[in-house]
Amino acid sequence: MTSAHAENFTLEHYLRNAGGTFEDRFSEFRPFVDRVRGMGFVLREVTGAAGPVVGVRDDATGKGREVIMLGSNNYLGLADEPQIIEAAVAATRRYGIGCGGPPLLNGTTSLHRELEGRLAAFKKCESAMVFSSGYLANVGMLTGLMRRGDVLLYDEQSHASLIDGIQIGRIRSIPFAHNDTEDLRLGLEQLRLREPDRNVVVAVEGVYSMDGDIAALPRIAELCKTFGAWLALDDAHATGVLGATGRGSTEHFGIDGRVDVTMGSFSKVFASTGGFLCGSGALVDTLRFFARSYMFSASLAIPIVAAVIAGIDYLEAHPERPRQLRTNVEYFAASLRAVGFRIEPQTAIIPIMVPESVSVAEVVAALYRDGVFVNGIEYPAVPSNQGRLRISVMATLTTEHIDTCVAAIERVAGRFGFHPDQRDGVRC
Repeated sequence: MTSAHAENFTLEHYLRNAGGTFEDRFSEFRPFVDRVRGMGFVLREVTGAAGPVVGVRDDATGKGREVIMLGSNNYLGLADEPQIIEAAVAATRRYGIGCGGPPLLNGTTSLHRELEGRLAAFKKCESAMVFSSGYLANVGMLTGLMRRGDVLLYDEQSHASLIDGIQIGRIRSIPFAHNDTEDLRLGLEQLRLREPDRNVVVAVEGVYSMDGDIAALPRIAELCKTFGAWLALDDAHATGVLGATGRGSTEHFGIDGRVDVTMGSFSKVFASTGGFLCGSGALVDTLRFFARSYMFSASLAIPIVAAVIAGIDYLEAHPERPRQLRTNVEYFAASLRAVGFRIEPQTAIIPIMVPESVSVAEVVAALYRDGVFVNGIEYPAVPSNQGRLRISVMATLTTEHIDTCVAAIERVAGRFGFHPDQRDGVRC
């Protein structure tokens, strides 16, 4: 492969053109890995706590530097809260690191039981169960809930974990246009006309991770009631973000009790790992025995369980933290609009679109050199013509942090020719 070829090699190119032997496949992929790692696009090594400013080690020089973090789902900044850290340490001293087994056998401690009770109360459901990752919670929900002949209608922008659950469970599924309640209505209507007695589940997300937009949940819940379908809600990016006290989408819309099963993740606002499902007691007890990703995974580690309990305590004691997040989002958005970007974010996720002619990886690398850590999203996570910067706002960012980041974004966008005030690369 020539150096010019390596320079232009993209993940999209590899996925669409890889072939030959296994050895060829790995060697073909190496230029992409070397390029994006060397640019600081992926696999950047963070050397400290996930706060608003993080230390990062430069692969090329081996030296550390500090950058402002705009790439973390640690929306409320709980990752380094002292009382949460101390709760994890204290629980580890009492229970040890982990259980050495799955929840159904030896993997349920008093602490796990406490967390499930707290989650059920937090989400205003009868019961809850904890998974070792949010990904496994989504997969387990589908494979444990759906039976042969059941049908799933799902938003076309649903998370990869839902798509993988569909494939693993060989679930009959029908996508509907993103957040398009009329398309969902037509799908439900047609399904009920053809198969009036079929069990149907509708799966949506409270907040969609690529655009940060909010599901039209009240209308979706109304349609589910009208057509006799169950509503499954992935509230991973809404928990701690939406609602007056951060309880998520149902609190935001005032529709508690109208969602049949809610999934969440501890890797977002609780800044840890793991996931959960909430619903009726009968539903949760059934899934404990039918969700294979729960049955055959080791229990969530003790420090994580304790940290999430302490995180719920913190949320309940500090309702000002979600309010500060919303304040920061509004300030960030207003600052970006003031320099020409046309954005109207609904949540803590702010996408800035990058034209197909511009390398997202190079934009991310340029921002990184300017002291801003931001994530770039490319194909296949989004269509090839919808690459973007995905800004994740944190409650613990200061106005000075935000001002610095906005100035860097304006500067880099101008340099690469995609500032909104530019035409053909020339500033108007």
